[in-house]
Amino acid sequence: MTSTKYIGMDVHKESISITAMNSVGKVVMECVIATKASILLQFIDGLRGDLHVTFEEGTWAAWLYDLLKPHVTEVVVCNPRKIALLKDGSKSDRIDARKLTEQLYLNKLQPVYHGEHGLRTLKELARSYLTITKDLTRVMNRLKALYRSWGIPCAGSEVYAPRQRSEWLGKIVEAGVRRRAEHYYQQLDVLRLLRQEVRRDLLAESKKHKAWKPLRQIPGIGPIRAALLVALIQTPHRFRTKRQLWTYSGLGLETHDSAQ
Repeated sequence: MTSTKYIGMDVHKESISITAMNSVGKVVMECVIATKASILLQFIDGLRGDLHVTFEEGTWAAWLYDLLKPHVTEVVVCNPRKIALLKDGSKSDRIDARKLTEQLYLNKLQPVYHGEHGLRTLKELARSYLTITKDLTRVMNRLKALYRSWGIPCAGSEVYAPRQRSEWLGKIVEAGVRRRAEHYYQQLDVLRLLRQEVRRDLLAESKKHKAWKPLRQIPGIGPIRAALLVALIQTPHRFRTKRQLWTYSGLGLETHDSAQ
């Protein structure tokens, strides 16, 4: 008869705290191993039966999921914000690993989707594009804030234009502040070039996927938005209902009510 084991992992940079339970909810193993692929796979290969593994979504989640998926029966990457038990009582790596194992055994974890390996490249490019876009917006906001802090009105987008840059810099009397503005402009130029490069890579990769072309036929969905939808949603079949898909995509209806 095949035995079943439920394994919870509390993952950190240097070590992983592991707790294993059997099919009747009894803890059969607790240990700490180094955060290395070879050691982790050696540990997994030493266990027999159907292995169900869980760990929290975070920095190590994608790497661990791809590493463990071929070697175990099930991998559940859980959302730590949805586990109230992790916030209660004493805190330690061993305690957290045991709590994760208990929640996995009781089937009370809310999984975070980590499937569709063929979309990994597109997903990473989408993350790069979104991150660089946010960085670009921050630099633009800092630049306008600098001008406003010295009483210089700067509405619109002319303040960012390369042709009018000397005129705007000339409005700053203080030499140190002007030099600071020049640094912001340099950062702005680099991020703009980098964003264009990532945008090209994102569009080129997105056109390899069948879903991109049908999404482009929807009014209001441009090439970048279609690429981001494919990368972030990956597959609509991961959602139990259409309403969940709409909400995740930002298309769900929201209602707000006040105290009359």
